[in-house]
Amino acid sequence: MSAPPVLSVVIPVYNEEAVLGELFARLYPALDALATAYEVIFVNDGSRDRSPALLLDQQQRRADVTRVILFSGNFGQHSAILAGFAHVRGEIIVTLDADLQNPPEEIHKLLAAYREGHDYVGSIRDLRRGDAWWRGAASKLLNRIRERTTRIKMTDQGCMLRAYSRRIIDLVNQTREVRTFIPALAYTFAMNPTEVVVAHAERAAGESKYSVYQLLRLNFDLMTGFSLVPLQMFSLLGMAVAIGSALTYLGLIAYRLLTLPPWDAFKALFDRDILEFFLIGMVLFGLGLVGEYVGRIYLQVRDRPRYVIDRVVETTAEFPPGATDITSASHLA
Repeated sequence: MSAPPVLSVVIPVYNEEAVLGELFARLYPALDALATAYEVIFVNDGSRDRSPALLLDQQQRRADVTRVILFSGNFGQHSAILAGFAHVRGEIIVTLDADLQNPPEEIHKLLAAYREGHDYVGSIRDLRRGDAWWRGAASKLLNRIRERTTRIKMTDQGCMLRAYSRRIIDLVNQTREVRTFIPALAYTFAMNPTEVVVAHAERAAGESKYSVYQLLRLNFDLMTGFSLVPLQMFSLLGMAVAIGSALTYLGLIAYRLLTLPPWDAFKALFDRDILEFFLIGMVLFGLGLVGEYVGRIYLQVRDRPRYVIDRVVETTAEFPPGATDITSASHLA
């Protein structure tokens, strides 16, 4: 690591013991073949298996290009990526999942697009092998909702394999948002974004870390973090429902006055409206939507650290080749 790398690869790791061996065996040859100075930054997000030990062992084996960040607990994939961003030294930064669903052999496609002048290179999975049908359907639906509520255009928002310029990463590092969606945030800073099609494979081992709830949570963060359109749409919908229900109720009153005896018509004025349950549902939905925005404010004003680093294991220029510098925590960010 005597010379600054051109390429930095950031890989969050959480309970990936079963797949790390194959990842190491494929990742480094793929990067070596690029003929570009690189570094790999693994961020262990509080794994409860042997992932930390395997990462530290790999750091010893390839200490010239490998750095390991160990969290003191589980802070989430996005926090792990942000920690990696805070430590990168390259001019081109690539994010990659550890599960090998996006083959490391595809990184060269992102670099080719970057060298054509694009500062943000997203990826589109060619064939989503091994994913449940509902994940693909939900992804398409949420993509359409996101594009209509924000100015962010990502064909495949769930694909981790992406490349960013150093300028974009520096801007991301300056933001203090507690809850955000990194690809979307980076997109807002891009001047010339593009996308490339990459191969997709089944998980080499283990299972997805994202449940249905977490996927929904992620998309709520995306919409409420980058747009006021959901609130504006709800306000317009509330106005339309209020006007519609008022006209319906007036029409119902007129009908009953014309068709019922006076006393029965008067009593009918106090009957429950046919729109009652619909209106209650709209109110509850609106409260939940407003709650999303209020919750974001609550998390932000607490200003708690997004993650806590236990230690960073790396080889630095101040140490002889093969020596390891272990920087202890607590590093808060």
